This record gives sequence, structure tokens and C-alpha cells, in this order.
Amino acid sequence: MAETKILTPQQGSSSMASQFINQLGGAGVFAGGALGVKTPNDLYTEMLKSRAVLDRVIDRFDLTNSYKTKSREDVRSMLVKEMLSAKDDKKSGIITIGVEDKNPQKAADLANAFVEELKNVSQGLAVTEAAGRRLFFEEQLKDAKEALIKSEESLRGFQERTGAVKMDEQAKAVIEGMAQLRAQIAAKEVELKVMRTYSTASNPDLQKTEEALKGLKAELGKLEARGGGKHDTFMPAGRMPEIGTEYTRKIRDFKFNETLYGLLTQQFEAAKLDEARDSAIIQVIDKAIPPERRFKPKRTQMVMVAGISGFVISVFIAFFMEFIEKSSENPETRQRFETIKKYVKIK
Repeated sequence: MAETKILTPQQGSSSMASQFINQLGGAGVFAGGALGVKTPNDLYTEMLKSRAVLDRVIDRFDLTNSYKTKSREDVRSMLVKEMLSAKDDKKSGIITIGVEDKNPQKAADLANAFVEELKNVSQGLAVTEAAGRRLFFEEQLKDAKEALIKSEESLRGFQERTGAVKMDEQAKAVIEGMAQLRAQIAAKEVELKVMRTYSTASNPDLQKTEEALKGLKAELGKLEARGGGKHDTFMPAGRMPEIGTEYTRKIRDFKFNETLYGLLTQQFEAAKLDEARDSAIIQVIDKAIPPERRFKPKRTQMVMVAGISGFVISVFIAFFMEFIEKSSENPETRQRFETIKKYVKIK
């Protein structure tokens, strides 16, 4: 049997994205590890037996023809039940993958191929924390981008219909500040929603995030009051033409979507960096080499078993022959044997 040893991802280490998100403060959508995905070694040992991995190995070595079977399912069954083994050392976290084959070199090649194909399949799945975050932000980013495009087109169309509306710097600063705060509040609400899926109300991190959200809302309230109202009128009357209110709404929506898109982009890129760092999520400790000794059949064991069995049988025969010899000397016992032979027709 050819064996290779691998080490699967260690999920306990802090990621670059976690550190980056912590630096964002109120703008962070996730506290580090909010979407942490636990991937025990059992997951990887089961993935080894998945059709995705098995079929890649089968095609790679043309095992259907090599083992002279017409059915791919038969080859899968043979690999899983007769050839492939995976043992997980709970203490060290190392998985030992073994493959049996009559050809030692082929056994080693198959064992190494299983590891390579396991890597290929696992890299396409969200089995790490970074991959989980990356997939989440990728979906959120698509929605944010669509909203940004729509708000940008709406603002441009309004300007084309009504003519450019020039806004003074103070009013512009108020609108941009409110848009950024609203985007941070939206991001923080998403963070809380995710945290509540795995935390209780007494969790300190959850309470800290709730307090941060309250602070952001309070800051937004102050800015709205200073701008002239809680809703859509941000500047005092007379500062803008009659169409200024609608223009303000549109530029506010645009700035909100622009800020939110920027925050999500930063975190998406951070998750991609983590995923790139963990690209070799499975580390090979010992690569499989052709075995020097036969795994099956175990000739030494067979010889020992045969020798012990032969000795036991010979002793039994010796005792039996001695018993027959002694019994034949006793007339009464000899008579009994003759009677038994007569009934069973032994000649």
C-alpha cells in the first residue's frame, strides 16, 4: 500500500480580512469570523470518496479500461471498497491516505493523484472561512453594483432633463456625510443579522456591535437635524431652486450606493486575499512513494498460519491414530467399531 500524509486547513488562525475589517470600525460588515466555516477532517475524508474526486482520478488514469470494466460505477465501487483508505489522526490532525494496487508505482501515483484532485475540488467549494466570506461579498457586491448603476443613471437623466443644478460645498458635504453614515448603518445591520445566527443576546461582541449601531444612528440624527430635517430636505429654504429637493434625493441615493459599494468592494478584496493565501488549503506532508514491501498478500503471515495449522492438524492426527491403535487392542471397543462400520457401510 502506498501512503501519503496531508494536513488540512487550520481554521483557528486569524485572517487578513479579519484584521482589515476590525480597522474599518463602524464600516465593517463582519466582525472577524462571522461566517466562520468549521471543516473537520471528516469532511475531507468523505470528499475523497465523492464522485467528483473519483471521476477525476478515473479519467486521469483511464481506470475503466485499465481494470477492464465497462461500468464507471464499478470502478468507483472498487476504489472506495477495495483500494482507497483514509485515516484521521485526531491528535495531530493529519490524514493518511492509502491506495492498494498490484503495481507499487501505480499505487503511489494514485495516492498522490487523490490528493491533487481533492485540492482541485475543494478549491471550488466554500470549505474555508475566506471562501465563505468571498462568496457572500460577491453576491452582495452584485446587488450593490446594480443599485449604484441605477442611481447613477437616474441622477444623470434628471440633470439632462432639468439642467445642471449646482450645489454649494456645505450642502454637498452634508449630503455626502449622511450618505456615508447610512451606508455604514446598512452594513452594520447586516453584520448584526449574521451575528445573531450564532450568538446569544448576552454575547459581548454582539452587544458591542449593537452599541456601535446606536452610535451611528445617533450621529446620523444629529447630521440630519443640522442639515434642516430628518427626511429629504437637507438645506434651508431658498438655498436651492424648486427642483433642488428631488435633486437632493437622487444625489443622496447615488452617494449612499457609491459608499456602500466601496465598503463591500474593500471587504470582498480582503476575502480574496485570504482565499489566495489559503489556495493551497491542503498541505502534503509525505508524498506517496512506491511501497518496498507487499501489503497483500502477506506471505509471512500466510506461512506462519499455514505452519501453525499444519502442526495442530498433525498433532490431532497423531493422537487420533494412537487412539485407534489402542482401541483396536480392546475387544469390546473393537466390537463397537465393527458395529459402527456395519451401520455406516464403511468398507
